[in-house]
Amino acid sequence: LSQLDGDARLDVAVLTGNGNISLLAAQARATNARLVVTADDNRYLDLKEAMAGTGIAVAAGRSGLIEAAQSPSDWVMAAIVGTAGLAPTLEAARRGADIALANKECLVSAGDLFLAAVVSGGGRLIPVDSEHNAIFQVLEQNQRHALERIVLTASGGPFRTWSLEQMAGVTAATARAHPNWSMGLKISIDSASMFNKALEMIEARHLFDVTPEQIEVIVHPQSIIHSMVGYTDGSMLAQLGCPDMRTAIGYALTYPRRPTLSVERLDFAKLSRLDFEAPDETRFPALRLARLAMTRGGLQGAVLNAAKEVALDAFIDGRSGFLQMADIAESVMDALLSVAPASSMDDVFAADAEARRLAGEIVNRAVAAA
Repeated sequence: LSQLDGDARLDVAVLTGNGNISLLAAQARATNARLVVTADDNRYLDLKEAMAGTGIAVAAGRSGLIEAAQSPSDWVMAAIVGTAGLAPTLEAARRGADIALANKECLVSAGDLFLAAVVSGGGRLIPVDSEHNAIFQVLEQNQRHALERIVLTASGGPFRTWSLEQMAGVTAATARAHPNWSMGLKISIDSASMFNKALEMIEARHLFDVTPEQIEVIVHPQSIIHSMVGYTDGSMLAQLGCPDMRTAIGYALTYPRRPTLSVERLDFAKLSRLDFEAPDETRFPALRLARLAMTRGGLQGAVLNAAKEVALDAFIDGRSGFLQMADIAESVMDALLSVAPASSMDDVFAADAEARRLAGEIVNRAVAAA
């Protein structure tokens, strides 16, 4: 909040977090939030003790997150990782809050249902991922008739130049070392495998109402161009900036007015080069799986995401290899190909659970056979 210009008047109603209780409590005090929630049921008493004497209400677990989403506020940052963020974000959308969306699963797993809730609630949906935020900034709504393509940029991650043989020996420790962005363990590994970009492709389809054929991915190692929009007259509009998520978050927080942020400015005289290359879907098959999910439709996005999360956990735990994550996801997608499209959120959660069960079985069989 201190990064925003003086014209911004922000009243923080609710804060949520997970296991870092001391930081969560400190932030709640600093912002004078009315409610603070830990997603971990087992840490409720710890949080209660940390907030003693402040007058700030405390809640925990799934019910606490739902309570947070239902609490009165104009704007909600939806940044809970994974499908755990789906239910609370849906609640916030239904009551008409503006949603700053950093959770991919809302659109990947339940795109049509989630967008319908946003429309019904009457709030705005503002993407926070740097790529989608970039597109949101340069997509001219009065030129929708001339929209030709959307180009998502990808850094390529730490293994951009590695061979398949080298990637076979990758560990979680090496996969988390992103060259441009400072992120958590799971999102760093998703970026290294390009599963992150695969989910972003599916997100883009829903966010910007485009066909799978209109979505491209280009590897851009410097992460200066955050994404581009192409029009039928040959024009390409791009959003550029130093790799810093404060830009996208600030834009979403004060939209439609741009904030003043103390972020690093681009010095074009010092930019030695901007490189681009086509992604290698042999080494990064997650991109192919995203196109497969979009082409098949139905609940394939939910299945892909759930299976990927199980495979990712198995990789982190050392029970599966880096290259096996895509194999596991594709096997589950093929097994659940006949699942009908979702008519309710219950269908989404059922597909998610079944995909996780099948992916777990595949991992367990592989471990037993090793």
